[in-house]
Amino acid sequence: MRSRGFLSYAFAYLAFLYGPVLVLPIFSFNNSEFIAFPLSGFTTRWYSALASDGAMQHALGNSLKVGVVTALFSTLLGLIAARAVTRYQMRGTRVALGLISLPLFIPDIVLGLSLLLVLDTAGFPLSLAAVASGHLLVCLPFALTVLIARIEGFDRNLEEASADLGEDEWMTFWRVTFPLMLPGIVASLLLTFITSFDEFLLAYFLSGTEATLPVYIWGQLRFPERLPIVLALGALILTVSVGLVILAEYVRNLGTQRPMVGP
Repeated sequence: MRSRGFLSYAFAYLAFLYGPVLVLPIFSFNNSEFIAFPLSGFTTRWYSALASDGAMQHALGNSLKVGVVTALFSTLLGLIAARAVTRYQMRGTRVALGLISLPLFIPDIVLGLSLLLVLDTAGFPLSLAAVASGHLLVCLPFALTVLIARIEGFDRNLEEASADLGEDEWMTFWRVTFPLMLPGIVASLLLTFITSFDEFLLAYFLSGTEATLPVYIWGQLRFPERLPIVLALGALILTVSVGLVILAEYVRNLGTQRPMVGP
């Protein structure tokens, strides 16, 4: 009875959490500009309209640029930090990790306003580079968490065996540590990319005239006739985001399950 009750609660929770999101793909195929039941019919014309939307494609390109740069830099910095934290016993490590994770607990609107004031004071123009710097603050804790978990999950004796066989620390890293960490690195790249790609508030404050895709979607909501196209775009983003998260989780767990050895 307890297991059934817990299972029912889990399904009810998931339905409450993700049920409203399923409205996006449903209405993106509705043959009407009005978002209401019953549906007027099935159509794919809203998806066809996306192919001819030059402004949307430009905003998509901006989001891809920012996402790739943010993913690369956050994963690189996270890799260096994770290596230092797990390899060396340093004072203040927990405090440093807490400070790195702090942007996750600060409201995005407060963080966006703070970055806007800092960049304006420093004379740094609002641009995609400013957006990437803001996204780096938010994505770095995700990268660090994934990479620390991956480093702590493999056998350190492999590194010691490499050293005993005559390899120096650099070659041990490339031939032993890096291949073992590769699933975590790929997972970090995917998670930080999708986090940057979907982020809105920081991009809204820092993008200037170069809108990212979430900022473009926000601007289109002012026009009721554009709403079905926005829903179609949202359905595509939702599908890709879920796929990337599932792929990142799958890649992150590669090699973590040790085979059972029989007697």
